[in-house]
Amino acid sequence: MPRITLATVVKLVLASILVGAAMAYLDVQPQDVWRWLGQRLGAVLADFRNYAARALTYLLLGAVVVVPIWLVFYLWRAIRKKG
Repeated sequence: MPRITLATVVKLVLASILVGAAMAYLDVQPQDVWRWLGQRLGAVLADFRNYAARALTYLLLGAVVVVPIWLVFYLWRAIRKKG
């Protein structure tokens, strides 16, 4: 595990001050950031569910046509090999 050096602590303090000042200037509170992140994550998950549902629908629609055709060809080849 890497060691935490004084330089790392100083960088974290400076970055925290800069980000805090920017957030204060923009009048953004930490809970606003967390709320926004939660909403974005929720939207991404909802989109994923919608895309997955659509993909499943396409899979089932295609399988209704493809599987019977494949089965006919499979059985046809099996019958020809016996004969």
